[in-house]
Amino acid sequence: MTTNQLKFGLDTFGDTTVDSEGNRVSDAQTLRNVVAQAVRADELGLNSFTVGEHHREDYAISAPDTVLAGIATVTKNITLGTGVTVLSSDDPVRVYQRFATLDALSNGRAEITAGRGSFIESFPLFGYNLNDYHELFEQKLELLVEVLKEQPVTWSGTMRASLNNQSIWPKTERGRIPLRVGVGGSPESVVRAARLQIPLALAIIGGDPARFAPYAKLYRDQLREFGHETTLPISIHSPGYLAESDDEAIEEFWPLYQASFGRIGKERGWGPANKDHFVEEVQYGSMYVGTAETVAKKIAYAMNAIGAERFDFKYSNGPVPHERLLRNIELYATEVAPRVRAILGKN
Repeated sequence: MTTNQLKFGLDTFGDTTVDSEGNRVSDAQTLRNVVAQAVRADELGLNSFTVGEHHREDYAISAPDTVLAGIATVTKNITLGTGVTVLSSDDPVRVYQRFATLDALSNGRAEITAGRGSFIESFPLFGYNLNDYHELFEQKLELLVEVLKEQPVTWSGTMRASLNNQSIWPKTERGRIPLRVGVGGSPESVVRAARLQIPLALAIIGGDPARFAPYAKLYRDQLREFGHETTLPISIHSPGYLAESDDEAIEEFWPLYQASFGRIGKERGWGPANKDHFVEEVQYGSMYVGTAETVAKKIAYAMNAIGAERFDFKYSNGPVPHERLLRNIELYATEVAPRVRAILGKN
């Protein structure tokens, strides 16, 4: 891999945020801020901007494709995608139609990352049974792969109505929307991605990123076993926060991390968020917090260990004010990405 193949993207879930005085910003303003952040990312030449899908109070984005359509009208070059589309509780045909529309509005910049999602609120919201969790995703992903070929589809399953030589509109000008599959560390998910020839997006949110290297190897090995092209790209998604010094980054980010992850941990029965554990994760794990130099070294290490060609920096984590998010984006684009290219270019 050459350094000009490396890609650097941004991820956000549209975390409900606060203003400079600590007051909660409306969901509407948070969404408008996300658009402004995407515009800045585009101006700075980053490769991609992805938004997550959630259906809960602490995230403003529940309709990612609508947000991306708004962004498409005010940006020029940046790839616009999801991280992730919760496919289990959606319909693959409608997903295709919405993203084909986005592809038209953006002049061919749409991208889908399909995943199960890390929350379950969408299941009762849209009338799905959690007992069907695995089968819903398996069948819908297989159908989405067929629909994205933009040919008449014949498909049958148990999770939705069958299709018989069904054409689906609108068609895209380029003939296909890129698809990735989000994986959090399940070998079965890795094998499925290889079987369906879908590029792998690894969500690494804790521990040494090198522990995911066996998953990358499994993916390549399985691609070979299935007789597929073994150079399909692998990307990494991880959270972080940038500042002028490592200590400043830790002290600024800790209360924001505590507010967000502490709430999620309480919901899931975990213990309280612990600062010592947080600092250990920053120093040795997959929390990319610090100066541009510190974060660049960690990203280069992760990409090299896994053989990834793309890093998606989750720059929004918890109630981070809009101004700090813009600072994160600017430091990542202007200082982190060039440093990573320089480091990996010497290897």
